[in-house]
Amino acid sequence: MSPKSQPKHHLHQIGNWLPADHDQHHEWLGGVIKTVDEDPDQSLHPVLQEFQHLIDTDTRVYMLLAGMFNEIPHKKPYSNDPTGRPQIRDPPHLLRVLNHLLTTAPSWTDKSHRVGLVGLPINAILDWPMGTPSGYAAFLDPQINGMIKKVLDAWGEFLRSPASAKVLNDSSHGWFGPTGSRDLTAVAKVGATMDSTLDFQGMFHCDPSAPHHGFTSWDDFFTRQFREGMRPVADPEDGRVIVSACEAQPYRIAHNVAARDSFWMKSQPYSVLDMLAHDPRAHSFVGGTVYQAFLSALSYHRWHAPVSGKVVAAYVVPGTYYSEPLFSGVGNPGGQTQEIDLAGEVTSQAYITATATRAIIFIESDEPAIGLMAFIGVGMAEVSTCEISVREGDQLRKGDQIGMFHFGGSTHCLVFRKDVKVSGFPQPGLGENVPVRSRLAVVEA
Repeated sequence: MSPKSQPKHHLHQIGNWLPADHDQHHEWLGGVIKTVDEDPDQSLHPVLQEFQHLIDTDTRVYMLLAGMFNEIPHKKPYSNDPTGRPQIRDPPHLLRVLNHLLTTAPSWTDKSHRVGLVGLPINAILDWPMGTPSGYAAFLDPQINGMIKKVLDAWGEFLRSPASAKVLNDSSHGWFGPTGSRDLTAVAKVGATMDSTLDFQGMFHCDPSAPHHGFTSWDDFFTRQFREGMRPVADPEDGRVIVSACEAQPYRIAHNVAARDSFWMKSQPYSVLDMLAHDPRAHSFVGGTVYQAFLSALSYHRWHAPVSGKVVAAYVVPGTYYSEPLFSGVGNPGGQTQEIDLAGEVTSQAYITATATRAIIFIESDEPAIGLMAFIGVGMAEVSTCEISVREGDQLRKGDQIGMFHFGGSTHCLVFRKDVKVSGFPQPGLGENVPVRSRLAVVEA
């Protein structure tokens, strides 16, 4: 599709992590660039000074990062942001923009009287370079990835600080403003038994009379908890009933999944050994079933046990943070020129199950018809901090908390062995979240 024939607006439909209107995204980016360029002498954060030293002293790193900016098409809509200023075009400018974002919490835009959420601000500034061949190589590079991890850790430190709570206000760009409050409430109102009169404070632990609704930081707000009784455990005594591990929308159900497959191709097939990080137990799941669902930026981000049973293993696998497959950008492996996918990272949900940072928890179910199963919590972009709250040997009851995403959430998978007959999954395209701890599927005895 040529730039002239592109739709004016592009919907980021997977998870609402970026504004629904792509023009809003660029309006926001233009404002960030303008703020940064008006103060060119701002000193860089120590972690970005380290990043700059790496770029200046490592030829390979410099080539990849400079190359990904050079490969962005020099034509509209890539050449200018909505303010008429050039897009970010080189690594030094990128570091200066990152420097601004390291002390900025995700918030709602309020540009041209249109309000939208920028839930992944770093992802937003990398939108174009991620979709180039050099960007593909750069964000798979271990050295660059290690440096990105340090940058995200620094940002995470800010998001845990009291200073980050300033976006938890009732202004038009605050999380408790008219749009934020309305959308947070609407996303949480799922399930047939939900009381339609409930508001945010009726559903979540908070104190509306206190500053920032009682939340001590942005991350404290993001990992908020439901009030007791809001998400009851479905059929707690029936071991055949599997409950939803996350508050998430169904994305895909796959059967007879392969041990290894070309997960980086457009079809994004599942590759079990890669998903499970070549764990010795992974072979048990070849030919099995994968259920994947993605989390909204506005959703609850804690994970809960889908079955009762014993934790066999639980660990986090380091992975990539901004890798998106070549079919999302100008490096289309099919050889044809292709426009950069305006939401490539968030539409590559299956691809990142094999590449991104992820938490893997193996559970030996008390129900013999299920046996060993796996939960995978997959981080995406900034949303890469996976905290596991259980350990090997723990005995779980269905619905118990097992971990959470910090600073956001991406997607998760439940993986079952070949001979496990699971049915009744909600179908992809549902359009709303499946409530956490609600009935998800049933295993045949």
